Amino acid sequence: MSGEAPAHRPIRSFVLREGRMTPGQKKAWERLWPRYGLPADGAPLDLAARFGNHHPVYLEIGFGNGDALLARALATPEHNQLGIEVHRPGIGRLLQALDEHRLSNVRLLRADALEVLERRLPDASLAGVYLLFPDPWHKKRHHKRRIVRPAFIDQLARVLRPGGFFHVATDWEDYAEQIVTLMEAREDFINQAGEARFVARPPERPMTRFERRGQRLGHATRDMRFEKKPR
Repeated sequence: MSGEAPAHRPIRSFVLREGRMTPGQKKAWERLWPRYGLPADGAPLDLAARFGNHHPVYLEIGFGNGDALLARALATPEHNQLGIEVHRPGIGRLLQALDEHRLSNVRLLRADALEVLERRLPDASLAGVYLLFPDPWHKKRHHKRRIVRPAFIDQLARVLRPGGFFHVATDWEDYAEQIVTLMEAREDFINQAGEARFVARPPERPMTRFERRGQRLGHATRDMRFEKKPR
């Protein structure tokens, strides 16, 4: 033994689940990823160059099957949508939909969201960030793996422009309480719900199948929206 301390495995924002892609999703991946996908090379992203314009950019972390991201891309073609996901079948499904609707205002990354936030996004480059139903890591000993924690919020504060927002939704009550507590302790964010603490589900966020499943289990959904304070 060398006597050196073992390297600590970094906490990631996801659990890698490959899943099985349908033939259609595989074809979409092969044909469409070069059009919509961004390289996972760790290099800083020039978003204006990647989208071909200077429209405001909204990021969704862990977009799943892409329902919410697709809805926003269709409703607001004047906005750019950047999505991060690691689940290949979900990415393939969204690629099919993007091609069907001939959308050009979406770019995708298959990467760890924490690494993207820390290393690849410039300061004040985003108009908004969505985090919809992140893994709750519901066992108490796993709470440290929850993505919303002080270091994550530090990066949000860096990449969001003044007046930009962070919208998060969860159907785990203790996670919602934890998020509100962390965010309201910050001097650089304001809770748009005020004393109510939680906001109503906005029209641009369609109800997901995960949300419906949670409701069947008796889990109430909590939406939260925090605005980056102007300097």
